[in-house]
Amino acid sequence: MISGKNYIGNKLSSEGDITFKTFNPLTNTENEIIFTEASDQEIEETVELANEAFKKFKKISGKKKSDFLNTIAEEILALDDLLLQIYTQESGLNIDRAISERGRMIWQLRMFADLVKEGSWVEATIDTEISDRKPIPKPDLRKILFPLGPVVVFGASNFPLAYSTAGGDTSAALAAGCPVIVKSHPMHAGTGEMVSSAIIKAAEKTGMPNGVFSNLNSSGIKVGQVLVKHPNVKAVGFTGSVGGGRVLFDLANQRVEPIPVFAEMGSVNPVILMPKAAKQRGEEWANTYAGSITLGSGQFCTNPGLIIGIKDDVLEGFIQTLAEEIVKVEPSCMLHPDIIGNFERNKSEVSSQKGVFIKADYTNDVPKNHGRQVIITVEGDTFLKNTTLHQEVFGPFSMVVQCEDKSQLLEVINNLEGQLTGTILAEKDELNQNKDIFEALQNRVGRIIYNGVPTGVEVCPSMQHGGPYPASTDSRFTAVGIHSIKRWVRPISFQNWPDELLPDELKNGNPLKISRLINNKIESE
Repeated sequence: MISGKNYIGNKLSSEGDITFKTFNPLTNTENEIIFTEASDQEIEETVELANEAFKKFKKISGKKKSDFLNTIAEEILALDDLLLQIYTQESGLNIDRAISERGRMIWQLRMFADLVKEGSWVEATIDTEISDRKPIPKPDLRKILFPLGPVVVFGASNFPLAYSTAGGDTSAALAAGCPVIVKSHPMHAGTGEMVSSAIIKAAEKTGMPNGVFSNLNSSGIKVGQVLVKHPNVKAVGFTGSVGGGRVLFDLANQRVEPIPVFAEMGSVNPVILMPKAAKQRGEEWANTYAGSITLGSGQFCTNPGLIIGIKDDVLEGFIQTLAEEIVKVEPSCMLHPDIIGNFERNKSEVSSQKGVFIKADYTNDVPKNHGRQVIITVEGDTFLKNTTLHQEVFGPFSMVVQCEDKSQLLEVINNLEGQLTGTILAEKDELNQNKDIFEALQNRVGRIIYNGVPTGVEVCPSMQHGGPYPASTDSRFTAVGIHSIKRWVRPISFQNWPDELLPDELKNGNPLKISRLINNKIESE
């Protein structure tokens, strides 16, 4: 069922000279199937096909796009256990995680299907003319969100389903009316091809134009770079490292026509442990965070990699309990030897910095490619002076910063880079008395959490998954939830346009019966 070839629209192709295999980190062996990286000619053919498809796809009704998205979901479910087996073989993640992630992917597709079927997401705005207005007449103006064009989506290493081939970026872009070219992640190319086959089958079943979706294999960075530089690519979605996202962002902005790159990148997701909360619930929070830090071997973008508190005996007790509890957790398999190799190098670099103390280090023997969790501590002054300590260590790792007082705690927060999340652990009265801490943290994050853990990203309209750089390249947008569709559109206004030539969403009769803002009043009829 897996060919190892590229999907150029509905055509399987393997003209390139570069081949590779995926890897099973649990067995520490290569998987059998050989994949062929897309050649320059195949990339060119793919983008041109997507550009032609856009001319038709942008005009397709919300109802038909909804049918397409729902059919994708059905075809993915029809892949059944085989998809789950390939997922586990290429990631080292267990079957329960595979089922959960598949469920999230299906939910996202159906969520966008419902959104575009209803239709009001286009934010239709109408300001009717006032011909006798003085001193000059007011024209008739109508505005709508319009798709950008072909979008390149980069598959994520840590989410082979939910953030990859048919994940949030792809489902949002297709819903917006943009053809999608996926640059498949080499760590789970088989999973990507299987999901791609489902999307292609759904496109054919629902009459979508050929080229509305393509999937290109790549063993390295070249295919992605060529795609981003292509003049007919109009936007990019990326989930990964700061280094990788920054390269794509710079390439996109060096083009003759720069394009947006919506990259979700690094985050240490700071957690502020307030003194009263530490005193009253410190042991409980230590247990909770031992689980959160090690969840999925720490391979989540929302892993709590930094805990900040005010130095006293209570904080020391929290650190001790956290250290004791975290080494009780059995290490789990990481995604790939390259992932665990980077984890070990980064962990070693940070742990060896002057003034760093290791409080917990899992030292028992573990199977190959399993990540050993570590907790370190550092003084607030040392943290402020050494920016190496501010960087993400992707894996089961967290640092506790012990500040001298509240003033230094605020200084630490204000010197953090942009983050996806920030958490405050505090009693309610303690929170009310320290609003300056809340406000400082709010300036650095996209989602702020009270008395919880950052791991776990709910897919719903109120979720903000993005934050100030380097958490993401544009903090105004989310990568999760229905509002993520706004990344793939631009507003366009029609002035004094004949009613019969307007998009249905803007016509006087409102044939789609959507909610519209008409002369500053919301109307749906």
